[in-house]
Amino acid sequence: MHVQQELKQIISKIDADYCDIRYEKMNTTKITYSGNELTEIGSNETDGYVIRVLKNGGFATIAITSKDDFDKAIKIVTESAILLGRELKEKVKLKLPSATIDDVALFLDGDPRTISIDEKLYLLKHYNSSALQCPNIINTTMIYNEVYRDKYFISSHGSFIHQPLITTTIGGTIVAKSENGLIQNVRASIGGSDGFNKIKNRDSVFLDKAKIASDLLSATPVKGGIYNVVLNPSMAGVFTHEAFGHFSEADIVENMPSLREKMQIGAQLGSDILNIIDDATPIGQLGHYKYDDEGVAVRAVMLMEKGVLSGRLHSMKTAESFNGPLSGHAVAEDNRFEPIVRMGSIYIKPGNKSLDDLFAAADNGLYVIDAKGGQTNGDNFSFAAQYAYEIKDGKLGKMLRDVNIMGDLFITLKNVAAIGNDFKLSESGGCGKGQLNIKSCHGGPHILITDALVGGV
Repeated sequence: MHVQQELKQIISKIDADYCDIRYEKMNTTKITYSGNELTEIGSNETDGYVIRVLKNGGFATIAITSKDDFDKAIKIVTESAILLGRELKEKVKLKLPSATIDDVALFLDGDPRTISIDEKLYLLKHYNSSALQCPNIINTTMIYNEVYRDKYFISSHGSFIHQPLITTTIGGTIVAKSENGLIQNVRASIGGSDGFNKIKNRDSVFLDKAKIASDLLSATPVKGGIYNVVLNPSMAGVFTHEAFGHFSEADIVENMPSLREKMQIGAQLGSDILNIIDDATPIGQLGHYKYDDEGVAVRAVMLMEKGVLSGRLHSMKTAESFNGPLSGHAVAEDNRFEPIVRMGSIYIKPGNKSLDDLFAAADNGLYVIDAKGGQTNGDNFSFAAQYAYEIKDGKLGKMLRDVNIMGDLFITLKNVAAIGNDFKLSESGGCGKGQLNIKSCHGGPHILITDALVGGV
């Protein structure tokens, strides 16, 4: 039976104020090298259903893997919604989109599904071997990862949407070691959602990263202190995503009164040159999708304009709770999960300064390059960089390592002093908020932040 007809029959059995079903088939291919050793190669296919029911003010979800379990699952999820409705002081309400019928097309430059696993293995092995042959490189972990999600969505509100998504990446870690035992590593990644050809002929990425790992062996550890810092697009993107972006997700703000008070629409949170947007609509970028997992069309959302908080990212539930517009930002990891509010592609909008302008404005400071990890705790953040360069009198100086930037989000947003006129989005992404979202994308222009706290020796 055609998927649409099958889902129509199932949803017609559900007695609810609102309900929806997401059916998803997922194919994954993964190949891994650890040094010269091939440690993993294979493909996997799964499918499953997620059913959501709103009944008498309660909203419940159930996930199943077999259509034979539909009757039992419908009974359980409906009863759960009713029980939740009895217990909740504030009944759940949803802001529903217009009913939509759509069959979304894929736009790919080279469909990875048509490429043999031998060719994928050869490409990964080539990049891995190239990195290993560079001076001082002692080890690598390199991974080919391909995820194809074929998603069907139907709602009692009248929507039926078919949307396929493919993400293809190669990435990993390159490790260098000096004669005296010092070890340094950097990360390299390529890919996106626009086809297999994006990851071909990219030798320079891995060779350049291997050279950086080797150069870090003779780099100077940074001295801790207060600096003017120029962040490259990777670091600026991670700062925007981690330190600010999660506070723009309405489900995080919803149940935190102190944060909700700070994050009032109209509050002046950043410098007057700072404009932040989440825009997953352009086709080809890593974060692109047309509809979220509630069947809501994604749209660009201005989160901050001239330093003023101007928008939030919403699910149908939070849009109703905040009396805000639907944005299409409720996304699930896969067929095991209900959707939660997630960023699509978040970034600071470019300004009008050249990179040389930013270095000149920094005067004496640091040029901080490529994120390596980090964490946030309330208003406070701490991010590690892969490496940095000293800025002396507006000119680049020696290479530095062991660089960490930390601070208070709301102070740092107001210390954004200049924004570059360039722009770059990440080719591989990821966010672990409750569930993994490999399509979460970030990036932006170079930016200058004054009086940033940098940890070091």
